[in-house]
Amino acid sequence: MARKKTPEINASSTADIAFLLLTFFLMTTTMDVDSGLFRRLPPMPPPDQVIAPPVAKRNILQVLVNKNDLLAVNGELMQIENLKEKAKEFILNPQNREDLPSKVVKEIPFFGQAEVSRGIISLQSDRGTSYKMYIAVQDELTAAYNEIRDMKAMEKWGKKYSDLTEEQMDAVRKLVPTAISEAEPKNIGKGGKR
Repeated sequence: MARKKTPEINASSTADIAFLLLTFFLMTTTMDVDSGLFRRLPPMPPPDQVIAPPVAKRNILQVLVNKNDLLAVNGELMQIENLKEKAKEFILNPQNREDLPSKVVKEIPFFGQAEVSRGIISLQSDRGTSYKMYIAVQDELTAAYNEIRDMKAMEKWGKKYSDLTEEQMDAVRKLVPTAISEAEPKNIGKGGKR
């Protein structure tokens, strides 16, 4: 009895087909890369610019988060739910209190001569702070600025900040600039100098 030969499979184009499939999937697949925090950094100062003098203590809202996810604002423990209102009060300083930031008068398009807060929110977290708590603090601070911008837009144009034209948005950003200074994480709970 003669054995039947099994036909061979032509595999010469297998590599070409695999390459075409890989190329197809790479070109048609979308990659979501919308992760991270949106922050607009100030422009880089020119090298010959003089370094700014130290900021007055009243113009700084110090926000600290330790490794146990405890939040302290200007040395007082605070719940995360209260941070947004505290930040809004700090930024606005509606009664011009001496313990809240001073204001400077600037010429702003659409608003004319307007008072702008000199306040800076200084955020520092411990190396052991959970990512969830870190993001929650960032969200509360961002929400404070967004609510103030919405309020200013409603007062001036009767619409929310997000519904304004680009020029109007730019004017509101000049009136309520985001001033969050984030220090490098360190071991806050350890005490002593590092």
